[in-house]
Amino acid sequence: MVFTLAAAVTAGSMQTKLPFGGWSRVSNDPVVSPQGEGFESAGTFNPTVAKKDGKFVMLYRAQDRKGTSSLGYASSDDGVHFERRSEPVLVAETPYEKGGGVEDPRVVKIGDTFYLTYTGYNNVTGTGPQHGDAQLCMATSTDLIHWKRLGVIMSAYKGKWNVGWTKSGAILPKKIKGKYWMYYLADAAGQLTQMSVAYSTDLVHWTEALDHPVLASRPHAFDSTVVEPGPAPFMTEKGIFLIYNGADDNSVYRTGWVVFDKNDPTKVLARANEPVFGPGLEWEKTGQVPNVVFVEGLVRDGKRWLFYYGGADKYVGVASAPEL
Repeated sequence: MVFTLAAAVTAGSMQTKLPFGGWSRVSNDPVVSPQGEGFESAGTFNPTVAKKDGKFVMLYRAQDRKGTSSLGYASSDDGVHFERRSEPVLVAETPYEKGGGVEDPRVVKIGDTFYLTYTGYNNVTGTGPQHGDAQLCMATSTDLIHWKRLGVIMSAYKGKWNVGWTKSGAILPKKIKGKYWMYYLADAAGQLTQMSVAYSTDLVHWTEALDHPVLASRPHAFDSTVVEPGPAPFMTEKGIFLIYNGADDNSVYRTGWVVFDKNDPTKVLARANEPVFGPGLEWEKTGQVPNVVFVEGLVRDGKRWLFYYGGADKYVGVASAPEL
């Protein structure tokens, strides 16, 4: 199945040329699936992928049968066939990760350092509903195996408009006017799970840029209930290009995109009216959460793009699109 390109909404009602063509699945089977009785027995999903020393390195959310998440590690020569390490590379250790663990990684390399954003989920002693706190955290590494925690970088319940959790930090690996920029998920009072934006000069201390969502949900659209950043955005001639995950009124997750101004990362220039990818295979429709494709990994590989996604919160899949 090939997904065609989606039209855009712009200030001038013109179409925007995308950097890639239609998406198609590289494999009709998951490339990583749950296994064993240990840390990845219940789910392996929501992966981030980076290139290191010529290999594709995947960090993925691994979930055990108690519901605690850690980060698994797998590597590949071709980006499709992965070999896994027998133990996770990041496990719950801090109070803000108590019970739920570490979830949904996104990695970007800046200089010689890999910056990892992830969700720290405390579902035991948190202050939120049912004692649950999900907060956006960061760790750094030079080898993608050994990680140094930098703590919570965007606290839950403390934003200019955020009344709930924070998640899903997607960092642009290029400064704009002396600042790094990050898109992430936050909760507004009237509509949860919308996109926020923050800036930093040191990649550690972040400041929320707006008193409202930078990208809001849209009624009756494929992103009517969730607008959540995907992989790290990248710069194009047209602007900052970001792939995001949207959910509709039926909680079906599909893939969208947005372009922000290269000189003003808070200004939207174009946005997909229709998704470029969605659940189609049985393992994308049936799992821990049905009808979900959730893209968190992106690698440019020669003349193609590879997109890594979680299927039904249980499996890892990969799709490709030709470079345009």
